[in-house]
Amino acid sequence: MIARDALAQLPVRTALPALREALDGAGTAVLCAPPGTGKTTLVPLELAGLTGAGPRRRVLVAEPRRIAARAAARRMAWLLGEKAGEQVGFTVRGERRAGPRTTVEVVTTGVLLQRLQRDPELAGVDVVVLDECHERHLDADTCAAFLLDVRETLRPELRLVAASATTDAQGWARLLGGSDEAAQVVEAAGVSHPVDVVWAPPERPVRPAHGLRVDPALLTHVAGVVRRALRERSGDVLCFLPGVGEIGRVAGELAGVDAEVLQVHGRAPAEVQDAVLAGGDGVRRVVLATSVAESSLTVPGVRVVIDSGLARVPRMDHARGLSALTTVRASRAAARQRAGRAGREAAGVVYRCWAEGEDARLPAFPEPEIKVADLTAFALQTACWGDPSASGLALLDPPPAGALAAAREVLTAIGAVDGDGRATPRGARMARMGVHPRLARALLDGAAEVGVKRAAEVVALLSEEPPRAYGDDLAAAWRTARRGGDGYAARWRQEARRLASVGAEPGVAPGVARGSGGGADSGGSAGSGAAVDARANAGAGAGANTGANAGASDDVVAGLVAALAFPERVARARGVGGYLMASGTGAELAGAGPGTGARAGDGSRLRDAGWLAVAVADRPVASVSARVRLAAVIDEETARAAARALYSSGEEVGWSDGEVVARTVTRLGAIELSSRPLAAPDPELLRDAVVSGLRREGLGLLRWSPAAQALRQRMAFLHREVGVPWPDVSDAALLERAWDWLGIELGRARRRADLERIDAGQALNRLLPWATGDAARFDTLAPERIEVPSGSHIRVDYGGDQPVLAVKLQELFGWHESPRMADGRVPVLVHLLSPAGRPAAVTADLASFWREGYRSVRAELRGRYPKHPWPEDPTTAEPTRHTSARLKRG
Repeated sequence: MIARDALAQLPVRTALPALREALDGAGTAVLCAPPGTGKTTLVPLELAGLTGAGPRRRVLVAEPRRIAARAAARRMAWLLGEKAGEQVGFTVRGERRAGPRTTVEVVTTGVLLQRLQRDPELAGVDVVVLDECHERHLDADTCAAFLLDVRETLRPELRLVAASATTDAQGWARLLGGSDEAAQVVEAAGVSHPVDVVWAPPERPVRPAHGLRVDPALLTHVAGVVRRALRERSGDVLCFLPGVGEIGRVAGELAGVDAEVLQVHGRAPAEVQDAVLAGGDGVRRVVLATSVAESSLTVPGVRVVIDSGLARVPRMDHARGLSALTTVRASRAAARQRAGRAGREAAGVVYRCWAEGEDARLPAFPEPEIKVADLTAFALQTACWGDPSASGLALLDPPPAGALAAAREVLTAIGAVDGDGRATPRGARMARMGVHPRLARALLDGAAEVGVKRAAEVVALLSEEPPRAYGDDLAAAWRTARRGGDGYAARWRQEARRLASVGAEPGVAPGVARGSGGGADSGGSAGSGAAVDARANAGAGAGANTGANAGASDDVVAGLVAALAFPERVARARGVGGYLMASGTGAELAGAGPGTGARAGDGSRLRDAGWLAVAVADRPVASVSARVRLAAVIDEETARAAARALYSSGEEVGWSDGEVVARTVTRLGAIELSSRPLAAPDPELLRDAVVSGLRREGLGLLRWSPAAQALRQRMAFLHREVGVPWPDVSDAALLERAWDWLGIELGRARRRADLERIDAGQALNRLLPWATGDAARFDTLAPERIEVPSGSHIRVDYGGDQPVLAVKLQELFGWHESPRMADGRVPVLVHLLSPAGRPAAVTADLASFWREGYRSVRAELRGRYPKHPWPEDPTTAEPTRHTSARLKRG
């Protein structure tokens, strides 16, 4: 029986007429409805006609997470008086509850992506609802782009709704409207219960989160705020934390509280998640959750929210080829979503563990995954869709060109796309295998080596990182998972069976993809768990234990499969606990520390390994090396086999420690495997090596005599004041044109000493414009010396912004004007010196000095130097280098 009373109380009902009108017209709409209004549960039922209003339509609802998909389906089924799997069903990775009568099906965005790839028309589906689109998960953005493409080219009648409580409504409206007018934004005013805000920052400053590390002092503070809330408020408490590790730590600090402490996250067993969403039985509860509890579901009984202010998101370090989750400040939109959990059923309160003054500095919305995440899976999806560049797809944010190019390089290396970026048959199969393309490659190629069952088990470990307690040794973690009875081991077994099934099939695999990041589940299974088991068993019988190395040990198998997945991360030891990966990035084993458990580097068998296949690594802030969190011991032969695309052998001639080194070198990426001296290197390579050394160590390696330095300054003066044809002689320009002026000498140089013998001035003369004849005017335009009235030839200093002539004042008697350089363009700055050679005056206008400045200089110096002439009219006096007496003697 339909729970009409419950349906009637959902505030979103008032927005349904406008929503229907928008869909019947343009076919697209953006639905903005606050938490608790019923947008996730009532809207799909109404659009499907299951409540008695409107025609029957088949509705597909896409959720970013498995927990939300299951909860939404069960809630809708309850409202209809049914169980999930009848008129309302769901499909998530490894679990499907739907049947012939199913009209509303809730799926993860990854499941929807796979269905679109298999059946772009979505035959039989009338409406697609993209829920919680504000979270900007990569799979959700990709789904939206594919659906809009389908509407444009195949099924213009397919209706599309983007729904969220907090989002960029106008941006989504423009996107869904396409080239026409923007899609209609339908807003539902919620009957929101008031939620008080309590600012509860730590008393003492805490270290900012970085990578996966959160200051333990903050977690202790969060636990204290939970205890405070239990004292001050009634009702259940929902506490938001960034990850599983932080949830476990806070749970430990809450030991002994008068409440049941529950943990909800993407890895939690389905039974635990369902129990939390079912509500309590009179015992007060504290629910510690990741961002999975932000959207799409209601935790009954919650009146208090504790917000740590942190979130965990994917980040890609393209420079080092490392993709990992990292901890960031939650956005203001996420904070509003979290606070709304406290007001779903009654008035509530949110305790925010940061200062009120910090709130305005938080980002408005979460950063879209497409801007920061690994795009390899996205690039394969778009290649299989027929748009490798994604240029024809309607996306709120275009993929960064560099990240997309890096993703294509990976796909090309594993044979998933061809030279034009088009998906190969192998790539099409990878896209349907339900794992990241790297792991799909490891499953395909690993199955041929060690058998599909064992390859699938290792890939299942790599698809969801094992708990820290499993250790940093992949092979040991594999053995732990086999005998484990925890929730992770159960999920691992289920995923391993699914992968064994799809890996054994020669054609299109029936599984669906696991997503690429953000903690959001992006996959599901096309059949029930029992069906997956049946296919896996069939696959096992068909060749699960076959392969070239089927009898190899677990350690060998784990290392090979991990190396196949991440060939650029095979690493060779360099010192205790230190490694160099083929990518060129250094890596270190994690050291022992609080909470590291079996991952303590000092006790790991990885520490003595000569080679590793690094499966999981991250780079701590301010560290040049990556930190190994999960790896397997391998040997050099395995490294070469897995990373054969990175293998190279050839002549290398380079500059090292002040001399040219010529070798024949064999490398695996950045790892040098072997080398031997090269007897007769290519002369051109030798010259290039010397130039490289010169550029690295600078022009100071050459011999710069005072004459050479003066020549360079004169050339620089003419280049600055005249330009062409006078050459640029800056360091950068000279190094760039090294062959033009140092070619002969460079051809003979082999070490630093050879360069130090090169006369830089003699070489610089080659750059003068001899071909045009202008070089003949060099001494006229920028003379090295100037003859002054006394007959002396005085050197000109070109080292400053203006040429300088430093000369004794008496030697310029009779000279009316200051000299000029560069065809009269630039006046010489004259430094007038006393008879003792000390500065007396500076002028660029000698005539003006004689008229206005000379009198005061004469008055000051004639008493100090009485033996020297000091005429009243210097313009008519005889110039001299000598005293008055000597001048009289002639």
